[in-house]
Amino acid sequence: MTDTPFWKTKTLDQMNGAEWESLCDGCGKCCIVKLEDEDTGALAYTKLHCKLFDGSTCQCSDYANRRKHVPDCVQLTPKVVRTVDWLPRTCAYRLVEEGQDLPPWHHLVCGDRQRIHDEGRSVRGRTVSEDTVFEEDEIDWVIDWEGTEP
Repeated sequence: MTDTPFWKTKTLDQMNGAEWESLCDGCGKCCIVKLEDEDTGALAYTKLHCKLFDGSTCQCSDYANRRKHVPDCVQLTPKVVRTVDWLPRTCAYRLVEEGQDLPPWHHLVCGDRQRIHDEGRSVRGRTVSEDTVFEEDEIDWVIDWEGTEP
């Protein structure tokens, strides 16, 4: 029997549902509205979050049914993790896919789900709902999250 954590011994494809879900650190960065330049494909991150995202808890208000309310919500799968370019560098799914370890503040490492928020590594309290802004004004909410992607 080994004490090696599952994220170091399994690929994303090998994880069961509970393991997969537990990888999410709750940062909320994947729920931020991103704008894509039609000409260059460059992404711009905003201070806006999905209408289902609760900015005070960093959780989806209807996770089980999110795709009914937000049809373009991207459900992360191993294939999606390998193909999208907008996952933050600290995303556990991305880190595991790249063969890297989880950061010390990740709840699976430190045992504290609050630590990510205490260290300011989540978007908790730093975004507003996309429902509060007209679509044509979204560009005004573009932000350089700490000099890079969120």
